[in-house]
Amino acid sequence: MLRTFEINNRRYLGNKFKLLPFIRRIVDKECDNVTSVLDAFSGTGSVSFAFLDKQLLVNDMMYCNYLAALCWFSPQVVNRKSLEELLEYYNKIDTSKEDNYMYQTFRDTYFSANVCRRIGYIREDVERKFTAGELNERERAAVITSLIYAMDRISNTYGHYDSYIQHAIYNNNFELRQPKLDYNLNHENHCFNMDANLLASEVTCDLAYLDPPYNSRNYCDAYHLLENVARWEQPEVVGVARKMDRSAMKSEYCKVTANESLEDLVDKLRCRYILLSYNNNGQKLQIRSNAKISDNEIMRILGKRGEVRVFTHDFKPFSAGRGENVGNQERLFLCVVQR
Repeated sequence: MLRTFEINNRRYLGNKFKLLPFIRRIVDKECDNVTSVLDAFSGTGSVSFAFLDKQLLVNDMMYCNYLAALCWFSPQVVNRKSLEELLEYYNKIDTSKEDNYMYQTFRDTYFSANVCRRIGYIREDVERKFTAGELNERERAAVITSLIYAMDRISNTYGHYDSYIQHAIYNNNFELRQPKLDYNLNHENHCFNMDANLLASEVTCDLAYLDPPYNSRNYCDAYHLLENVARWEQPEVVGVARKMDRSAMKSEYCKVTANESLEDLVDKLRCRYILLSYNNNGQKLQIRSNAKISDNEIMRILGKRGEVRVFTHDFKPFSAGRGENVGNQERLFLCVVQR
């Protein structure tokens, strides 16, 4: 029987899964009559998952995260039996003679040569089936999301793709699993693959949840390989880490002008509540990990729209780096919008 996986079964920098009770508790206690939620920087989608009982507007600039959002939150119907049969087929088929982009480009780096052959075959076949009308948009997204989670389970990394472990013993236990989709969804859910600042003025919601990057580390750098597989444009790659051109995917929130980007976003939002999650990053040893926006700036920016309250929670986040941090806190800045 095919095994299943859930939304939280993936390593991801800044993942808020452990903080979901805290986030949901604040919203339920402090916000009235919230029926729609915008998750503007959704990442894996874990925070959106905490609001399944609402209408969800789920957005992320990275295409691999957009596909995950379609998998978990799109109201489009999925033929689960056909999906299970296809995933089982991919697990059993012999791909030992395949010669494809993944094998040619990434063999014996993040994955063994044999696993790369299988990843490349699956990704090519999914696109063929989608083009032929054998898969709808959400089913295609579900298979690719299953592929990404399978890659994440056995990748030869410390949790991200800035580098791979040299002279490692590869894990060849590559297995696609079926996403666990046994829950109800709002039929008005929408998923977006946009710059959050461009989306802000195009949608309306009760609550806008903001979880932008905190420091200079771009997610498109840490997860370039997963983004490459998701987009499947088969670009040239460079360097030991085998990275594609990511210049169009760099986040403005990772730059020294991050406060200007946040101010622009907050000014554009059409909502009754703004909930900003911003980690203070503790006391970091590496300057790249320092938070880009100060608390004073956050309070000033949100204060332009209404009354602001701050809620804190101590926790140790997932980090793929070696440097430790002290006094790490997740802070929720809640703005009750008045203007």
